[in-house]
Amino acid sequence: MSSPAASENNTTEAGQWWRTAVIYQVYVRSFADANGDGLGDLAGIRSRLGHLAGLGVDAVWITPFYPSPMADGGYDVADYRDVDPLFGDLDEFKALLADAHTLGLRVIVDLVPNHTSSRHPWFQDALAGKPGARERYLFRDGAGDRPPNDWESVFGGPAWTRVADGQWYLHLFDPQQPDLNWDNPEVRAEFADILRFWLDLGVDGIRIDVAHGLVKADGLPDVGRPTQSRLVGRAELPYFDQDGVHEIYREWRKILDSYPGERIGVAEAWAPNAERLALYLRADELHQAFNFHYVHVGWDAAQFRRVIDESLTTVAKVGAPSTWVLSNHDIVRHVTRFGGVRRARAAALLTFALPGSSYVYQGEELGLPEVTDLPEEVLADPKWERSGHTDRGRDGCRVPLPWSGGRPPFGFSATSSWLPQPESWAELTVEAQDADDSSMLSLYRKALRLRRAIRGEFGWVDAPDGVLSFRRGSNFRCTANFTGSSITVDGPGELLVSSVPMDGKVLPPDSAAWWRIG
Repeated sequence: MSSPAASENNTTEAGQWWRTAVIYQVYVRSFADANGDGLGDLAGIRSRLGHLAGLGVDAVWITPFYPSPMADGGYDVADYRDVDPLFGDLDEFKALLADAHTLGLRVIVDLVPNHTSSRHPWFQDALAGKPGARERYLFRDGAGDRPPNDWESVFGGPAWTRVADGQWYLHLFDPQQPDLNWDNPEVRAEFADILRFWLDLGVDGIRIDVAHGLVKADGLPDVGRPTQSRLVGRAELPYFDQDGVHEIYREWRKILDSYPGERIGVAEAWAPNAERLALYLRADELHQAFNFHYVHVGWDAAQFRRVIDESLTTVAKVGAPSTWVLSNHDIVRHVTRFGGVRRARAAALLTFALPGSSYVYQGEELGLPEVTDLPEEVLADPKWERSGHTDRGRDGCRVPLPWSGGRPPFGFSATSSWLPQPESWAELTVEAQDADDSSMLSLYRKALRLRRAIRGEFGWVDAPDGVLSFRRGSNFRCTANFTGSSITVDGPGELLVSSVPMDGKVLPPDSAAWWRIG
């Protein structure tokens, strides 16, 4: 079993590396293609690990690479203990893991326990009517020609599909992603074994997809209203964030703790408020949970301050760190959400200065915008079809990375890319930004290097309306100007880094800066 080597890429805090870690998300299909088929793969990731080490992150989270029909980009898993040939094989994964550890990078893999692929042997057995097979899923009788209840798929349409003998099965996402029945002991035992399989290989943690969805309310009651997907993370739903999920994660925590090297569990949990989210982080449950309330903040100082306060207050009650994330593979990139690169640069400095762990989604270090004009014929997200071609889905944030060169595929592949890259990305490649001190890539490298020295208690500093200023300990301050006017920052000390050039202590509009005090 390999383990991360000591290097400048590891947090220097003794133990509990995850409390302050910067974790980089790799969306496998779009990171780097080594075999020339236009689709990212494990060998591609392995070839670009040096970029991640040089960026200054502590760990890499890799999205699903398991055998899958790819109905939902690999989140429909047919075999949880292998690698899809599209991405490589288990030997390639082991080599990637060893290389990452040599560079001091920890590796987190995705686990998808809410549902399997409809091609999974278990579901095929259920369709064939094998005794006991349907108890592993949520099959129910309907009411005549109507489904068992009014639940809707997050991807649009009903959450139930009828099979040949008249029964219905639940799928909170695509019909090719049938939900598992976590009241079934076989399901619980199987995933405990899957977890041990990857930990035995040496992975440093798991990210749990739809961690809030495993347990459904008794009796599967109606929601009683349409457009339920708009309520996810905002209101109570009978199929999300049920109290029973916590028993599962207490069992998983015991497994994680039985391995050396501080293996962690990270919840992708949509909860209606920060207090409910903190329950996933109790001392005997998971180590981190994505802070989606932070993701939804608009470019507004008061909104940012409210969510930061709520986040820090609630995690403190359970002794956990907060996480901060600006973008991921499911949401519009924050360059576009915030209205441009200038604000994205400021948001990065603000985020990296906060106490806790930060996540970086591939390409945000390059300042990539959302691609909003992908041709309809290339759209692959199931949301596109399930919505009747009214929701273009998440492909705009999944366009493959530009690494080098002046034309697509910009070094992503020797041939092509599975989603087309804009010609304008020639200015955003790693190669183009590498030696430019003013680039987004240089800002990220500098900020992540300086971030390692930021320690100490968080506290707000008085600032004008539309400006946020806070300290960490007695010798660090971050100030972010959300307004359309320049401000003068009083006596902050030595400037460490700023999101835009500064004239003395004048902080321009839509910018942020770090200072060393004393």
